[in-house]
Amino acid sequence: MNLNQIHNVYFIGIGGIGMSNLARYFKNLGKQVSGYDKTPSVLTNELMKSGITIHFEDNIDLIPKDFYIENTLVIITPAVPITHSEWNYFLERDYEIKKRAEVLGLITKDTFCFAVAGTHGKTTTSGILGHILHESGADVTAFIGGIVENYNSNLIGSGTTITVVEADEFDRSFLHLHPNIACITSMDADHLDIYGTSKALEESFIEFASKIEDKSKLFITKELPLEGVICAVNEEAVYKAFNVRIGNGSYVFDVQTPSETIKDLHFGLPGKHNLMNALMAIAMANLFGTPTDAIAKAIASFKGIKRRFSYQIKTDAKVYIDDYAHHPTEINAVYQAVRELYPNQKVLAVFQPHLFSRTRDFADDFAKSLSAFDEVVLLDIYPAREQPMEGITSQWLMGKMTNNNKKIVAKNNLIPAILESTSTIIVTIGAGDIGELVPLIKKAIDETL
Repeated sequence: MNLNQIHNVYFIGIGGIGMSNLARYFKNLGKQVSGYDKTPSVLTNELMKSGITIHFEDNIDLIPKDFYIENTLVIITPAVPITHSEWNYFLERDYEIKKRAEVLGLITKDTFCFAVAGTHGKTTTSGILGHILHESGADVTAFIGGIVENYNSNLIGSGTTITVVEADEFDRSFLHLHPNIACITSMDADHLDIYGTSKALEESFIEFASKIEDKSKLFITKELPLEGVICAVNEEAVYKAFNVRIGNGSYVFDVQTPSETIKDLHFGLPGKHNLMNALMAIAMANLFGTPTDAIAKAIASFKGIKRRFSYQIKTDAKVYIDDYAHHPTEINAVYQAVRELYPNQKVLAVFQPHLFSRTRDFADDFAKSLSAFDEVVLLDIYPAREQPMEGITSQWLMGKMTNNNKKIVAKNNLIPAILESTSTIIVTIGAGDIGELVPLIKKAIDETL
């Protein structure tokens, strides 16, 4: 399929974080872009402001009349049910229909592709790398799975020769990509509803890694059972971040590359996991030939990703941080960063579990991660694409936690519960719709200060 011959692109599920950056990309290329989503959101509002027509009713009469079969590409999200009438309309008429992952495969085939894989760290690492390349003047488009604060967008740049993509292991999507340089940040068990076992997940990552035949172009961490260029913080490695200190609220550190030592890099994102994300991005940019001074400047100016350790309030009296963490390893990373920054303060974690299957598969690990906090408020499990599972509830999860100060709260009672807390540090955590409550929580806390 030749994307150059496509005039119209129609999205079913246009408001998703991954779908919306593709919509922006095709709009930048001058295509006619239109689509459907179930509900309006901040993302759909922004797409509409850019001139993309979107409707929120599953109705074939709302499909643009000039989207003819010979010049239209239809892109669907895996979340769309097979009963969807617009999807069936296109199926019955033999339109070109592709999943988002397949379309990214087509785009990356014709560009120099950087692919960022891993069960954690993909969004931040690809955001940093996209920012470095864009700031250095590269002809790049970076597809990011979150909103990059510097651009208030999930798309960086509008280049046509270089791409940065998150290589998503969900649904084995990353096997569609054509990477030239790649990294794998982690391979923790996740998405067991798709893979069944952690071994099957690992095999999928090994298959992805095999796409990079020249292993000098695959960056990995020490513990991964793969061949590649090792990156590490404070340990011997080909790319090493060391001499790490904190100055003026930021990390300052040095990086050893195969050919030089880059001194005194400044980086504002807290947590050792983010240092590792930055190191991976630096290594890929360095191999590509990005000038050292451009790397240093971009690392210092990177502001982070919305909902990735995002400060909402930062005063002496109260700190409120919001984070997308939805896996025990990610919650541990949030806790480590909070403790490093605020060693002696009381911390309240508000957690909304995401998926019944993930809660079931990692219940003991979730309980252990959450038990580290001084105080925990649990919301009900956010189902996303799943039906409830018998016995798998937030109450059941809370029963496994060892800390004393814990409770379950309904969403409509969450703000009063937060305001009652005596903790000076508040962290909201989760990948469900808890993110939509953040502005209301921020406003309520602000009013008490």
